[in-house]
Amino acid sequence: MTTCTPRAAWITLLRRLHFYIGLFVGPFIFVAALTGTLYVATPQLEEALYSKALQGTVQGEKQPLAAQIAIAEQVTGGQLRLHAVRPGLEAGQTTRVMFADPSLNESENRAIFIDPVTLAVTGDMTVYGTSGILPLRQWIDYAHRSLLLGDVGRIYSELAASWMWVAALGGITLWYFTRPKRRLKNRVQNHRRLHVTLGWLLLVGMLLFSATGLTWSQWAGGNVDKMRAAFGWLTPQVNTQRDGIMPMLDEHAGHHAHPAGMPMPSKSVDANAFDAVLHVAQVSGIDASRLEIRPPKDTQHGWTVTEIDRRWPTQVDAVSVDPQTLRVIDRTHFSDFPLMAKLTRWGVDFHMGILFGVLNQMALIAFGVGLCLMIVIGYRLWWSHRPARSEVNPAQTLVQGVLAISWQGRCGLVVLAVALGVAMPVLGFSLLLFMVVDWLRWFSAARTLLAQSAD
Repeated sequence: MTTCTPRAAWITLLRRLHFYIGLFVGPFIFVAALTGTLYVATPQLEEALYSKALQGTVQGEKQPLAAQIAIAEQVTGGQLRLHAVRPGLEAGQTTRVMFADPSLNESENRAIFIDPVTLAVTGDMTVYGTSGILPLRQWIDYAHRSLLLGDVGRIYSELAASWMWVAALGGITLWYFTRPKRRLKNRVQNHRRLHVTLGWLLLVGMLLFSATGLTWSQWAGGNVDKMRAAFGWLTPQVNTQRDGIMPMLDEHAGHHAHPAGMPMPSKSVDANAFDAVLHVAQVSGIDASRLEIRPPKDTQHGWTVTEIDRRWPTQVDAVSVDPQTLRVIDRTHFSDFPLMAKLTRWGVDFHMGILFGVLNQMALIAFGVGLCLMIVIGYRLWWSHRPARSEVNPAQTLVQGVLAISWQGRCGLVVLAVALGVAMPVLGFSLLLFMVVDWLRWFSAARTLLAQSAD
């Protein structure tokens, strides 16, 4: 093995790792960026596409929620359990009466859209999660999260989120130690400068989206939840139980139909109570124009009225109401949430393009396009620098790169790799694959060279 300075050994190792992340994980990051960009770019298109369902009569007296629910139950034949109601409180806004349909997937509900003035049925379609997205963006969201392959496909998005922060920080570090002393002007150097410039511009975004993306993942997400619980960073949820147990809320309720600790309403619900519960909640300080009312699981649990406006300023206060006395059992205020819970809420909503409205959308579209462009340029750089098969050197492998550094460095790397592998299993498993593939590639090339020299 060729000897080299400690600095050269670390640079060689970092370069090889960055190369493998770009070569093998880059396509998954590209797809995640592309589908994520489509998701945040299409709210207005979705509103236009489903405008008939979303837009009601602007002027006129609104009918009671009970009357609107009765019309919706006629549409469903009264066979589905009433899950929640989102009243159309603003002028021209329809009411969503949502039913739990066993034929639908997890986090999906059948929504009947009712004009609150005329009681006309304006739409009947599937809605998804607390965010309430409609079929178009629901399809894009599934593609972004799992490539439309269900839980198995979620490995792709976790792989992208697990490695994106490593690629970002590693790329910046690699540039710092290998940047040319003087400014060279040629096509390759121009591409490299553009790649680096985009890396600097997108650095914060890559770190943010990697972190928030991991909280949604299958395996790393569970570890994140455990960490947040250990540090007391979970978000308080309004208590609906009379025994006083305070459950905690999952900030990613936008991707779940039933957040953790949220009661499942019974099939038989008194529709007349919705108006009374809404009035009690509004008197108690629930003043957002976007609300969701959920019936109680049973007489031992309360109704919940939750603000669902996640734009800035965030309105996610909630109250629970006793089903018998209509007294407020408990209430939560976003202003009282712990700082980490607020940061998590804001980070998730920014990730979804909700927090700052159109400005948030524009920023995420620019980020997504820039990230896709940076990956394409990275592939272009690799293609222009790719070595011939016979030029593969054992010193260029990850394994040999690790062996070239000091024993203290190797010990530190092993500890770090194990810790990250436990916290992010997909990252750990893929790192092992990188090393195996890298070694097999060198071994195959070495055998070819040996055969050629024997001839």
